[in-house]
Amino acid sequence: METLIGDGPFTVFAPTDEAFAKLPEGTVESLLNDIPALTRILTYHVVPGKYMSSDVVSLESLKSVEGSSIPIKVEEGKVYVSNAMITAVDIEASNGVIHVIDTVILPPERETRRIPEIAIDAVSFTTLVTALQEAGLVEALMGDGPFTVFAPNDEAFAKLPEGTIESLLKDIPTLKNILLFHVVSGEYLAEDVLGMRSLTALNGGQLMTNPTEVKIQGSGIILTDIIAANGVIHVIDTVMIP
Repeated sequence: METLIGDGPFTVFAPTDEAFAKLPEGTVESLLNDIPALTRILTYHVVPGKYMSSDVVSLESLKSVEGSSIPIKVEEGKVYVSNAMITAVDIEASNGVIHVIDTVILPPERETRRIPEIAIDAVSFTTLVTALQEAGLVEALMGDGPFTVFAPNDEAFAKLPEGTIESLLKDIPTLKNILLFHVVSGEYLAEDVLGMRSLTALNGGQLMTNPTEVKIQGSGIILTDIIAANGVIHVIDTVMIP
């Protein structure tokens, strides 16, 4: 893989031959004939950066080159990445480190729904969906993106002063400006957001993060990393006003 020939550094969770042998019969042969699927699985085993075993055990997850997060857990003195146990650690290479695992780990199924479709299917975004429809933003958020949306739930909208929602639905420019203040170009998972000081929203405003609290622009982030086909949604408890 060209990726791993680069300077890196990389951390590779390397399945043994026995790990591949545990896959259902015919799986390896099928993957060798489906290069996109094979590439996705292999890159799920690779993490940008050099993480020694002492680093790995202190983390809850790592983001792979494939783009999905690999969950990490420690049970009875054994370290697992996804459902695979690490059997050998800290094999250093010139461009990173290798940890051996006993099972091939598979990335989560990709979500096929786009951001507006997930919001429409959910029960807690009724007001947000109405606002997006009235502002004419549904089609834009159906685009390829990727986008990061900080989505106020119905309870967040209910906290606004009485009559505010009705007024905004009659003032489309203001409504659109507020909604775009909740959208960022690019896909930022929770761990990315918390590692940044600010993000630029699509209306040009700056969304300030809080390094000590799970907040964005003073609004609490109550649910994170709802993955869509064209980005990610984080649920917030307060409507952010630019």
